[in-house]
Amino acid sequence: MSSHRPLSRRRLSGRPLVCLTAVALLSAAVGCDSTDGAARVAVPSPPRQEAALCRALHKELPKAVAGLGRDDAEPSSELTAAWGDAAVVLRCGIPRPEELNDPQTRAVDVNGVNWMLEERDSGPRFVTTYRETYVEVTLSTRFTHDIGPLTDLAGPVARTVPSSL
Repeated sequence: MSSHRPLSRRRLSGRPLVCLTAVALLSAAVGCDSTDGAARVAVPSPPRQEAALCRALHKELPKAVAGLGRDDAEPSSELTAAWGDAAVVLRCGIPRPEELNDPQTRAVDVNGVNWMLEERDSGPRFVTTYRETYVEVTLSTRFTHDIGPLTDLAGPVARTVPSSL
């Protein structure tokens, strides 16, 4: 019986701690809450005038993007939105991306809105350029070669976030 106690202590104090730590790290890396399907999104902290533009944009955002229904991100904010279980995630009022300093940065124009393109393993990231605040749209890998979601978002951005040119 005494040989059983040390083994039992090891199991209770060692492995569960390692397992819980691994679960916590995986949950943080995935960025989701297991009890809720909403995407966990970092909420930007723009200056007041930019936040006002983001609130105006939030009111104009469509209920569906690329045929995907709106599934707002967590925490709930007028600076973020998501569609299709985070297949499309929008953040408004982000800081100026460093990638805009690179003269080789690629961009696309969608219905009068210019977007910087950053190709990533997790899916493309687009950030508006020449606007009074930066709007970021991240897409899941299913949109790796499809800018279709931007067509649904370009109109609201153009109407609510003025050009800085």
